[in-house]
Amino acid sequence: MVTTNNTVINTFIEVYSQLDKHNLALLNSVYHPDIVFEDPAHHIAGIDALQQYFKALYCNINSCTFVINQAVVEDEHAFLQWTMTFSHPRLQQGKPRILTGCTQLTIAQQQIIYHRDFFDLGAMLYEGLPVIGGVIKHIKARLGQ
Repeated sequence: MVTTNNTVINTFIEVYSQLDKHNLALLNSVYHPDIVFEDPAHHIAGIDALQQYFKALYCNINSCTFVINQAVVEDEHAFLQWTMTFSHPRLQQGKPRILTGCTQLTIAQQQIIYHRDFFDLGAMLYEGLPVIGGVIKHIKARLGQ
């Protein structure tokens, strides 16, 4: 079972390393039909809804790549640490932005049935906006003092 789960996670990593708006069908190879996907801004249930989410996401960005820096698999659970580089036309004039985060995964029937991303939504979005971005960075700096 552990070997099978490692294979599932390796396939997941491979899919995310090549994912773009032209190959979203790859999501079907790793996600269970009853997938529950959560991040700081979304709660999505079902593979069809997840496909639509990714389709909308990739239509609104210039580019997005993931590098999985570390993966730990224990029974039916996995935790990944990743770096995402993305470019959005409305954030910092479309310049590439880098975000780090972690993902919690649960495996069932050799597919991912639960996916939860943990990342700093402020760093991803708000810090890239004119005016408000500077304010948020200032607040974070003050909190760190």
